Order: sequence, then structure tokens, then C-alpha cells
Amino acid sequence: MYSRHTLLGKIFRHLLVWAMIAFTIFPVIWIFSASINPGNTLFGLRFIPQVVTWNHYLDLFTNPLHPFGLWLWNSIKVSGTASLVTVFLTALGAYALSRFRFRGRRTGLLALLLIQMFPQMLAMVAIYLLLLSIGRYIPWLGLNTHAGLIMVYLGGAMGFNTWLMKSYFDTIPHDLEESAMVDGATHFQAFLRIILPLARPILAVIFILTFIGTYSDFLLPSILLTGTRQFTFAVGLRLFIQGQYATRWGIFAAACMLGAIPIMVVFLSLQRFLISGLTRGGVKG
Repeated sequence: MYSRHTLLGKIFRHLLVWAMIAFTIFPVIWIFSASINPGNTLFGLRFIPQVVTWNHYLDLFTNPLHPFGLWLWNSIKVSGTASLVTVFLTALGAYALSRFRFRGRRTGLLALLLIQMFPQMLAMVAIYLLLLSIGRYIPWLGLNTHAGLIMVYLGGAMGFNTWLMKSYFDTIPHDLEESAMVDGATHFQAFLRIILPLARPILAVIFILTFIGTYSDFLLPSILLTGTRQFTFAVGLRLFIQGQYATRWGIFAAACMLGAIPIMVVFLSLQRFLISGLTRGGVKG
């Protein structure tokens, strides 16, 4: 109906793009408006507040009852560690499945895919009891520990990421490794010095997806972490709005704005790898 070469078609496309941008940015602007509004409520909130205050942001770091800075650091530590270890383990597993031929290879790939189809929520009781039992013998790996939470995240991130990275490794020519091994390199040296530098896009994609997924997760940390100082960012936000008469939406909105900064930094730092990492991995399965 609308030709791309006509003026009407150009106007339609620009309006569509701007409508999508407005639909995306509007919630962010609304939350920011709530964070600088003196009131602690969302009822009767003006899009542009008549009085602007930054007390909600100051209260996040000055009130000892809610250590927001510690919660933010906990989330960055847990998500960053889980993402880095996931990338490393996934790369090793995907390389073995892509380059080597051994008995049970296809069965292992199908098992990974099958396990990934079941969400972690179905195993929540089993995970809780498992960490409870581990904590009796290894306290730093049990309940209410960041190490235990990281181990749970690692188990849930391996399936899909291994398939995605294997598909990417399949697109890298075998001749590059064979040339390196002719010169005396081992399989691991060829993997480390030849394959990994070429696979930087998919490594960045896995890191971004894992970081965002674990950073914003609420369900698992809320069950496995019980101490206030062990809370992650998402779990700590609940303390601002729990209770019928203790709801503080202003400081909650301010925490949301500051909490989005780490994700923005990670995404903007690695976004140049995102498109190539996703599209190239879908060429061959």
C-alpha cells in the first residue's frame, strides 16, 4: 500500500519509528519523573512535577536501613561472575561438541536441549534442599551465599548457550585449526589462540544475555538469600514497597533508575558484537 519510494511511504515509516521510540522511552521517563517527585506515591503523579527533589537518590545511600549500594554491588558481583564463568564453560563444551566426534555426542546435545525446555522454577524445591544439604558440609556454598546462587545460575545457563555457541563454532573453518596444529599447536592452544579471538561476537552475546538474565532475576535470589546484606538489587527493591502503609514509590523509582546503569554500561560496551554474534550463529546448526 505504501511504496518505499513515495513521500507518503517515507512519512509512514518515520511515524512508525517515532511511535515505537516513544512507546519504549515513555516508561523510563515516567519512572524518572516519579523519582524526582517529592511524594512517595504514584497516584496523581504529574508527568512533569511542579517541585523537583533529589532526596530520594540521597536517601538510597544515606539510610542505613536499606544498604542500596551493597545490594547493587552484590548484583554486579553475582551476575558478572556467573556470566564470565558461563562464557568460559560454554566455550569449552561448545568447542568439544563442534570439533570432536565421540560416542554420545548427539545424545548429549539432545539432552541439553531437553533439559533447557523445563524452567528452573520446576526444580525450586529441589534446588533449595540441595543447597541446604551442601551448606551443612560446605557453608560458603549453601543457602544465603552468593557462591551457591552463582552455581545455580551456571546450571541453568549451559543448555541454550552451548547450542548457540556450537552453531557459531560450526561456521569457523576447520582449516585454521589444522594449520595451527601443523605448526605444532595442540587442540587447546588452537582453541585459545585461533578460535576464541574469532568467536568474540558470540562470547559477547552470551555474556550480555547471561548478565541481563541474572541481574534482573528476582525469584531465585528471594528464595535462596535470606540475609538483608546478602540481597541482590532486585530482591532489595522489594523492601521499599512491601507493607500497606510503608510503600515508598519515590525511592523505589530512584533505585530503579540507578539500577539500570550497569545493564546500560554492559550493553553499550558490547553492542557492536550483538548482531554479528546472533546472526552468524544461525547459519549452520
